[in-house]
Amino acid sequence: MFDKIEKLEGSLIQHGPNNDRVYLMKLAEKDAPVIIDKLHDLSLMKKYTKIFAKVPGRMVDEFIDNDFKEEATIPKFFKGKEPAHFVSRFMGAARSFLSSAKKQKISKNIEVALTKKDQNGLHKPDAEFRALEPEDAGQLVNLYEKTFKVYPFPIFDEQYIKKTMDENIDYYGAFMDDELVAASSAEKDEENKNAEMTDFATLPKHRGKNLSYFLLKEMEEEMMAQDYKTLFTIARAESIGMNATFARTDYEFAGTLVNNTLIGEDIESMNVWYKHL
Repeated sequence: MFDKIEKLEGSLIQHGPNNDRVYLMKLAEKDAPVIIDKLHDLSLMKKYTKIFAKVPGRMVDEFIDNDFKEEATIPKFFKGKEPAHFVSRFMGAARSFLSSAKKQKISKNIEVALTKKDQNGLHKPDAEFRALEPEDAGQLVNLYEKTFKVYPFPIFDEQYIKKTMDENIDYYGAFMDDELVAASSAEKDEENKNAEMTDFATLPKHRGKNLSYFLLKEMEEEMMAQDYKTLFTIARAESIGMNATFARTDYEFAGTLVNNTLIGEDIESMNVWYKHL
C-alpha cells in the first residue's frame, strides 16, 4: 500500500503511513495561508509525525510564523527566478531527533561528497544509455523490484510507470547485452522549469561501474535541450554514493531533511542538492 497523492483544495499533497507524514508537493497560491491549518488537521487526524512542504519564497514566512523550520533552500527554483524553501513541522520530538552518531555520519558524507567536485574524469562503461519507452516498462519494474524493498511511490507497478511516462516523468536506462542494468528518472515540473533527478537503481552485480553518474549526465543533456532551468535531487543522507555522484557533477548542497522518507525498511534523513543549467 503506497501513500496517496491527491489534491487538498488546489494544492498537490502526498500522505500516508509509509512515510508517516504529509508532503505538500505543489502549493497553489490561492490556498495560502489557510492550507497550513488544513495540513495540521490532516496530520492530527491521521496521527502523522511530520508535515513537509515545498514553498515558494514569497509564501515561506507564513509557514515559518506557524512553527515550520527551514531544512533546505534551492535558489531560482521556480522558472529560474524564485527560490523554493523545504520546510517542516514535526508533530513530536521523536521524529525530529537525530543521534550524535547519525549527525556525524551525515556531516561526514557531505564533507566527503564535496571533495569530489570537479572530478569528472570517470571511465565510461561499455553500456548503452538511452531514454526508456513504454515497452521498457516491464524491465524497469523488474529492476526496481530487485533494487528496493519498499519505495515512496508505486514504481513496482508497470501501469504506473507507463502513466507517468505520458505525464511528467522521463525514464532513462543503461543496457548491457540488451539487459536493463541501471535506471533513473527526471520528474519534470514543466510550468516552473525544474526537474527532480531521482529513482536511481543499479543491479547489485553492476554496481561500482559509475552507471548512475553517466545516467545523470544523459538526463542533464536532455533537460538542457528541453530548456529546464534548475535540476535537483533528494538523496539518502547516510549513503555516500549518490551524494558523491551529484557533488561530482557540480550540484550544490542545499540542506538536510531530517527523518523524512521511507527508503528500504526505515525512515531516513535526506540531503537536497541542486544545479542551475
